[in-house]
Amino acid sequence: MPMLPIPAFVALVLGYLAIRSSLSQGRPLLVTFLAACALQSGMVALVGGYGVQWLRFALPISASFIPPLAWVTFQDALVSRFSAKKMTGHLATPAFTLFCRAFVPETTDVVVSLVFAGYGAAILVQLRSVSDMPLARLEAGHVPMVIWQILGWALIASATIDVLIAVAFATGNGEWTGWMITVSSSLVLLVVGMLSGSPSASGTGDDEHPKASASKPETSQEDIDIVAKLEDFLNREPMHLDPNLTLARLARRLHLPEKRLSMAVNRATGRNVSRYVNSWRIRHACALIEGGMSVTQAMLESGFNTKSNFNREFLRETGVAPSKWTDEFALKSKVSSLGQTKTALKTGR
Repeated sequence: MPMLPIPAFVALVLGYLAIRSSLSQGRPLLVTFLAACALQSGMVALVGGYGVQWLRFALPISASFIPPLAWVTFQDALVSRFSAKKMTGHLATPAFTLFCRAFVPETTDVVVSLVFAGYGAAILVQLRSVSDMPLARLEAGHVPMVIWQILGWALIASATIDVLIAVAFATGNGEWTGWMITVSSSLVLLVVGMLSGSPSASGTGDDEHPKASASKPETSQEDIDIVAKLEDFLNREPMHLDPNLTLARLARRLHLPEKRLSMAVNRATGRNVSRYVNSWRIRHACALIEGGMSVTQAMLESGFNTKSNFNREFLRETGVAPSKWTDEFALKSKVSSLGQTKTALKTGR
């Protein structure tokens, strides 16, 4: 009975994700990244599972495309829009790998490992250095940041596995390397591909909590004025009800640099922009629920796309689950009504 190698199965899964993303009008760069992961896994399957040895020379070169593509996909999703000019410098990575493969092949494994580790570390450093991602959807909360953190660590894990493979060869345990290469490369590609294909991966990069600092700057009058300007704007134009709102769009409407708006909100409110905007959305949802609207409809009308994010933010802001808010409101109304009745009896009105 024909058997399907693990890398071939992974290639099919990643190919499906790429096609699905393309059909759902996903970002071209994301589709390209998923397709590259599928192609790499397919090449591993052909070499390891079907003995297509002439592809072995190209494997490290094609693998060195994955980390740069992961980086620019991450940037395009959360930080700044992609341009061909930005990709030009990253093409030096596979070009250098090709040079090493052709002229100093003994260095190829080290170079590829450093590429994976370097780009993985770059993603993690970028995520730690800022509290708000300009192109992130503010609705999604901290989930995309966690996804990209996992992706960064997955790239580093791939580099670590390459080191272990080299150690296996050096210690005379080369028979282990076949399974290590097949399984590890497939799992890393699958994790990278499936996580980057998740809709939440381009949702937001906001941290769960604003960054703490030992020498945190004090709130300035300018910070207070910026937040007041933001509140006035949201009262006039409720952009917070748009589930696709990003920091970049908000800053552009306020005629402020993205970083300046983010810092002002962080210092003046103790929250990042995502949580600040979500607090406005939750207040709006509460009013709708109190007016008799269903929880699901109130969620959609308040700028949330996913129930998990809505439930989490609702509980954070109100202390109760959305399903219990109607009961809480009814109880408050009943207590208020009883109080008014007692007052009227005492006054004879």
